[in-house]
Amino acid sequence: MHSTLDIRRRIKSVKNTAQITKAMQMVAAAKMRKAQAAAIAGRPYQEMLSRVLAALKSRVDPSGHQLLAVRPVNKELILIFSTDKGLCGPLNTNLFRELAGVDPAQSEFAVSGRKAVQYITRTRRTLTADFVLRDTIHFSEVRPIARFVSDKFISGEVDQVRVLYPKFVNTLTQQPVLRKLLPIPAEELDLEGPRAQTGGEYLFEPDEQTVLDSILPHYVAFQLFQMALNTRASEHSARMVAMKNATDNAKQLVSDLTLEYNKVRQANITTEILEISTAQLAVG
Repeated sequence: MHSTLDIRRRIKSVKNTAQITKAMQMVAAAKMRKAQAAAIAGRPYQEMLSRVLAALKSRVDPSGHQLLAVRPVNKELILIFSTDKGLCGPLNTNLFRELAGVDPAQSEFAVSGRKAVQYITRTRRTLTADFVLRDTIHFSEVRPIARFVSDKFISGEVDQVRVLYPKFVNTLTQQPVLRKLLPIPAEELDLEGPRAQTGGEYLFEPDEQTVLDSILPHYVAFQLFQMALNTRASEHSARMVAMKNATDNAKQLVSDLTLEYNKVRQANITTEILEISTAQLAVG
């Protein structure tokens, strides 16, 4: 049985830990609200951009565009958006589990996030690029990533580009997604759906083909921007939940330790009373 001094030390240590996790929870909650707002705010623009592209592709022959060229996949590039820091629950573990079915011999990897760098290094996969993004992501920071993956695809070094990222669903749910980016999937633009029939709503200047050539690189960059924003929103949400659970567990542990402390203290008092009574009986 531990002494009362040892238990008091443990209680103090756990309380200090609870204060730290509580502070981290509050910081993550503040960042989470901003990241969630940024991730959600771009969805209407993304939807409208897809509509414009659907209208464009219904008017021109897109088969000749380099970013839409479909060819047999002999080599692919996988871009991974992960977190820089830990303490965000199973977010990164669930993310990297999606790579279990990927053949390392036919794949090379570009990453954003130190956790992804560590995973690629640990599993001895081919790392071709490492991009650093700030906590608050701006569109200009994602453009070099989009240019890199587009150049790799257009040059023929890779036949397909896929992106692995945690999709933000809600505060409690972050879904790992391995999604094809290049060539741009036709179903992503809903070419057969009702949106493709809205071509008459748009007037393109100077002409449809020129606009398509200009808007496709922007579309790729904005898709990556949304994925990066989803990653940040998922990271801060997962960290807030993890720190809340840690704080609750610490409080429960303090409660259990306090109960144990009281039991030990009561046992010590009882033992002292018995010793005093025994001594008095021996003297008397």
